Amino acid sequence: MSNTPSTSAEIRKGLADCSTVGLGLVPLGLAFGVLLTQAGFDWWWAPVFSVVIYAGSMEFLAIGLLTAVTPLYSLAAAAFLVNFRHVFYGLSFPLDSIRSRAGRLYAVYALTDEAYAITATKRRGDMTGARTLTISIACQALWVVPGIVGALLGAALPEGLDGLQFALTALFAVLAVDAWRASGDLPAPVIGLVCGLVAAWVAPGQMLVVGLCAFVVVLMLRYAVAAPRGRDAA
Repeated sequence: MSNTPSTSAEIRKGLADCSTVGLGLVPLGLAFGVLLTQAGFDWWWAPVFSVVIYAGSMEFLAIGLLTAVTPLYSLAAAAFLVNFRHVFYGLSFPLDSIRSRAGRLYAVYALTDEAYAITATKRRGDMTGARTLTISIACQALWVVPGIVGALLGAALPEGLDGLQFALTALFAVLAVDAWRASGDLPAPVIGLVCGLVAAWVAPGQMLVVGLCAFVVVLMLRYAVAAPRGRDAA
């Protein structure tokens, strides 16, 4: 008998993997959809955002940036800086488990924080192509479908609801706290806070782009200083 796991069994494993982290996307997707229509967009923009952009934090940001008629270069810079972390995700993501070219292209497109977080906790040898793709597809479905439902609800609700704009702030706050708990690296969030405050004072109109650029530069300098010390200690 062959020890190769069946595709259906691997799909079930992938769905089980998404049962916790993936389900956390549902309330965020609902909030995104409601916020989108409350900002003046038609409901059908929710699936457009979630397919063309498909980056939760950047989709929230795009609502405010687009409604503020932000210049294209600022949009591009913000998208690059916010999603730059995905470059490092690819170093340990089990992309080689997927054999088909189309499957690999989709996995690269659908690589999000949630998909990476799920696969990073598994042994690389246990991740088959079917399981990896199931995680990616399920995570996107758990974001797109609630986003559409939230957009339809938002279109039916009265305009001018207060507090929805805080969803993005809450999202980043939760991600920052989780990242700090996982790494124990207190200086990183402190550096981010200082960069944001300085950017808000120096360039209030371009606070996001300036703050993110400053944060990346400081982190690179910090790594350049710490790397030789680590080698000397070894």
